Amino acid sequence: MNETPMNLNFSIKVSATDFPKREISGRIVTWNEVGSTSAGETLFTPGSITFGDTTKLLLEHKREAPIGFLKSYQVTDQGIDATFSIGNTTAGNDSLVEASSGLRDGFSVGVLADKYKNIDGVLTISASSLKEVSLVTDPAIASAKVAIAASENSDSETPETEEINPTNEGENEVEITPTVPDAPAETVEAAKVVNLGSAPLAFTKPRSPILTAGNYLEHTIRAGLGNEDSRQYVKAADDSFTTNPAFSPVSYVRDVAQNTSAMRPVIDACGGTRPLNSYGMTVSIPKITANSTAATVAEGGDPTGTTAITSAYVNATVIKKAGFQRYSVELLDRSDPSFYDIMLQNLRDAYAQATDQYVIAQITAGGTQATATAADSAGIISFVSTESPAAFTATKRTAKSFVSGTSIWSLLMGATDTTGRPIYNAGNPMNNAGSAIPTSIRGNVLGLDYYVDPNMVSTSIDESAFIIEPRSIEIFESPALQLATNVPTTGEIEIMLYGYIAAQAVFAGGLRRFNLT
Repeated sequence: MNETPMNLNFSIKVSATDFPKREISGRIVTWNEVGSTSAGETLFTPGSITFGDTTKLLLEHKREAPIGFLKSYQVTDQGIDATFSIGNTTAGNDSLVEASSGLRDGFSVGVLADKYKNIDGVLTISASSLKEVSLVTDPAIASAKVAIAASENSDSETPETEEINPTNEGENEVEITPTVPDAPAETVEAAKVVNLGSAPLAFTKPRSPILTAGNYLEHTIRAGLGNEDSRQYVKAADDSFTTNPAFSPVSYVRDVAQNTSAMRPVIDACGGTRPLNSYGMTVSIPKITANSTAATVAEGGDPTGTTAITSAYVNATVIKKAGFQRYSVELLDRSDPSFYDIMLQNLRDAYAQATDQYVIAQITAGGTQATATAADSAGIISFVSTESPAAFTATKRTAKSFVSGTSIWSLLMGATDTTGRPIYNAGNPMNNAGSAIPTSIRGNVLGLDYYVDPNMVSTSIDESAFIIEPRSIEIFESPALQLATNVPTTGEIEIMLYGYIAAQAVFAGGLRRFNLT
């Protein structure tokens, strides 16, 4: 429970006005109902507001603009209903008209929050002192029911309320405000438009003669000829955004447009990565370089003529992949909180693409170039039918994956048979050779799991497709780490996202690289 006092303004709807009595009534707060404020979602728990000796009614929380004082209030299980007496001043008269016509139809309580805490993202107030109540334009919530104000001679019964006797004129100027500690107070503003729903007490018929499009055209012409009355009708308000740019606010959306991705199709096609040890910059992988042999040996014969195995280490060099972001302390203090999520995700996406490109380079350097073939449907069939058996011959294990860039993907989606029927993207045709469709980067090509990788070459040339037996390459990777440092001279903050990775082809024959004729 946080007990640091905090200034809080929370708005709600005006429910009624009474001109004869010069009163405005309504619910000033509703218990346990969430309202949207500048501090996030906020609510008051039952009984969380206490009243002082006097409570003034202000305009828009401006202490220099009082319009009345609290006459009575009633605390219920739902909230607090209050009635305010309005002073016989120009501002008071205007506020009565504005409240009844819906122009300024909200109540907003100004409190000093003494006890509060954040519960599931909602600022929950459990103890506070009422400083003032304001008549505002934009209340936060509109849950209070509209109550018809009693007239001067009404005989109807009204709920029992606690009456507050106003003091003499000089005494009303004194307001008790709880002491605020040195910690900066946080002001919470509310924003939500709510219509009052009641008819205005007075109505003035517009005096403009413009009722039809013809009227407007007539007075536009007359205004151009110098007629002052017509000019007032059609040009009195110069309200274009060109002349009034201050009233054309920028509308910002929360979703950020970006073209990054954390997908690593080639690494996935290789079976993923293995954990990298936390020490050393070289990973030594033991490999059988020559297999043992067996032969027929006569009874009591000598088997030493057979061949024993030989082995060696294949070394993979550990490298570091890193991304960097520098931003100002102003951005740290004043930016939208989503900046940090977006910045970190963008760095992670860049890290993923960099590590995927690194593994592509290792397969290109350590794999086996396939038999040359054309970049067409027949060529893809030849590539798979030739290189899959070759991978099995080299590793004694079957190939599992077919991975390509976007050009080969396009080729597969457009492949048709001699009658024009699609081969890879039709729903279970008789000549179905797999699945390659525009809405998925995963599919099947002639029995191999298919992956589309935008980090591979995007044209149909050498290395634009791989056939992979996953155990023919070893990939080791550490977790991605974050390092934050400060730049004292400028107050900037630097963030580095980095990690270590090592990849090495151990059986070149299990990594078959497309070779264009």
